Amino acid sequence: MLTAIQYLFIQCSTLFLLFTVFYFYRTGKVQIILFCFMVFNPLFLHLGNMVSSDGFFLALSMTWFALLLWIIHQPSRKIIIWHAVVLFIAFTVRYNAMIYPAIAILAFYLSKLPLRQKLMSIGLPLLLCGWFVGVTMYQYKRLTGYWQYSPFSGWQLANNALYAFRKVDSADRKPIPKKFFRLDTMVRGYFDLSRRTRITYASELGEASTFYMWSKGLPLMDYRDSLFKEKDTNAIELKKWASMGPLYKEYGLFLIKEYSTYFVAHFMWPNARKYYAPPIEFLEWYNGGIDKVDNRTKKWFGYSSTTIKTRMKNPETWVLDFYPILSGVINLVMLLGLLYYIILKGWQYLKVFNKTIIMGATVWLLNAGFTIFASSAALRFQSFPVLLTTIFSLLLVDWLIQLMRYMNRETICQSESNTHLSEHITA
Repeated sequence: MLTAIQYLFIQCSTLFLLFTVFYFYRTGKVQIILFCFMVFNPLFLHLGNMVSSDGFFLALSMTWFALLLWIIHQPSRKIIIWHAVVLFIAFTVRYNAMIYPAIAILAFYLSKLPLRQKLMSIGLPLLLCGWFVGVTMYQYKRLTGYWQYSPFSGWQLANNALYAFRKVDSADRKPIPKKFFRLDTMVRGYFDLSRRTRITYASELGEASTFYMWSKGLPLMDYRDSLFKEKDTNAIELKKWASMGPLYKEYGLFLIKEYSTYFVAHFMWPNARKYYAPPIEFLEWYNGGIDKVDNRTKKWFGYSSTTIKTRMKNPETWVLDFYPILSGVINLVMLLGLLYYIILKGWQYLKVFNKTIIMGATVWLLNAGFTIFASSAALRFQSFPVLLTTIFSLLLVDWLIQLMRYMNRETICQSESNTHLSEHITA
């Protein structure tokens, strides 16, 4: 039931977005290509088959963006309310949705709504998201003693900074503030030891990942555990994790500021490459390549055994191998398409299409900036931007083809007109 609902939700939301685009903008054969690509997309089967928020967030994002297009072109009270609800749910599901309110503001700005109605329509989702942020911060304050919206952001920033800091030679390291001294000593000691002994974890050899956030035996986890052994040995895991968010956020920002060139070279640039062609990551192996689950999973789903069944003889999901190549191609097509659209002044031809392209380009650029600086790129995280970029890349190609045909007709008509004029003068 879970996997069926997830798959159908993904499929229906994607088709809702697709038919919304087709409704407001007439396309040629691209329409058939996009329809077939979405209906028979193997990614939806694998996302729908995961017990994860990834597929749910993809469906919410597709629905949310389709509602934005309706707000721009044919707004109504019902659509505005549904948009607020969907945006609020997406905001509570995934950290990436933090950029969605800014994109929604742009959509309302481009809409035909009166100014007063625009402000009220923008205010509704902002009010809901603001309420959620306030409640979340209050709960974390009660648990940890710190006002914070997302401890995850602190861990993420520290993790990102360590991928750059590990490349800094001992002689080039700068003085550290006193509040970070003990943490920084553990971090430096770990990196110095691994550099001398050349012993490191296999996963740590990768670039721009999340290894330092979750792995036992590495500085961030070890420092956290050392603090709670001294202060609160009975603390639950959530309290331990959340309590470190503010400190790790400050520490991560400090390292990024002090070693900005290292951060650009050893985190942002590798992450930009991963964003360009996101790795398949966990989707590379069906069920992670294992045939057992833990007792909590057995209890939750009511399994009779911890051994699970699979219809896949080979756990390797080779059917998704084309996605990094597809992502790289469509990102390049999107970039070139937008450049041609600007150079050829595409906004002069179709105003409806112009607003749609502005929205697609905004999501593409903001998501790229957010992911490259603050997140880690992987296919399951980037499924929404990859699919959305595919749609808009093909729309730009279709627009360019239609423009070329129009210009050819104009050239032929002008040539025929000149010929008739020349014959008339001769006569």
